[in-house]
Amino acid sequence: MDSRQLEYFVAVAEELSFTRAAHRMFTVQSTVSAAVRALETDLKTTLFDRSTRRVTLSAAGEALLPEAKAALEALDRARAAVEEASTGLRGNIRIGTLARLNLVNLAELLGAFHQKYPLVNVQVATSPTGSSGLADDVRHGRLDVALVGLAKPELYGLEIRDLATVPFVVLLPSSHPLAKEPDVRLEELAGERFVDMPLGFGNRSMVDRTFENAGIPRRVQVEVPELTTIPDYVRVGLGVAVVPELEPARAPGVTQLPIAGTDLTWTLSVVTASGRRSSRAVTALLDLLTDSIRPGGAYF
Repeated sequence: MDSRQLEYFVAVAEELSFTRAAHRMFTVQSTVSAAVRALETDLKTTLFDRSTRRVTLSAAGEALLPEAKAALEALDRARAAVEEASTGLRGNIRIGTLARLNLVNLAELLGAFHQKYPLVNVQVATSPTGSSGLADDVRHGRLDVALVGLAKPELYGLEIRDLATVPFVVLLPSSHPLAKEPDVRLEELAGERFVDMPLGFGNRSMVDRTFENAGIPRRVQVEVPELTTIPDYVRVGLGVAVVPELEPARAPGVTQLPIAGTDLTWTLSVVTASGRRSSRAVTALLDLLTDSIRPGGAYF
């Protein structure tokens, strides 16, 4: 058993596909298959149940997966400690973020991190299912750290650092009868059509849950993948929106109002996997991110 075999095993276990694992490891499928077969021979067991349609972990594979991850993480830490002592902090960080996130200037932050730790390789990714997809990627080891906006019950299995909290607001066409009011109660939006983000995005989940708990029916007429485009659909009368106040609704013909009678808020958090020791590189990035959110921080 060697570390490369364990790396290939973990990749297949997380992707549940030899083809995707090979792509992830920048090699060919035959190399991955041969490494896994050699590991199975060494352990005298079958790690995957293979069929023409899918690959699943066997009971032995399920037992090996957390131990394999722990062994690889320990090896990475040992290697990083030696390299850091001689040449400075090294490592790889896979960070997930939300599209068009304005609360944190991630480009500036990562630029500062690169200047301080030029030997750390940083990869940035998003998820088509927003915060819930990013959180799941961290749980399963596909990401080391992620910026997400989810309610605490949806962040199970994760270490959480809250960065900022903003209230939700209502966006209305300026011609809407409620647009001249000082604020809006959720009950007043019953029967309206809504513009929102797709299922899986943190702010959508929070709004859906709030309306459901209040017993107010809600029909989402338009789903768009970016928060910044929602005002455009509201302006042309395709619906109203309940969104985090991440930036003023600058679209002409759109009125933004506070919500009365509820404390509905959206919190941006940075998460890592619970029970998994973060690498020195990840810890250094988290420290820089925490510094950036203090009063006078550079990245808001």
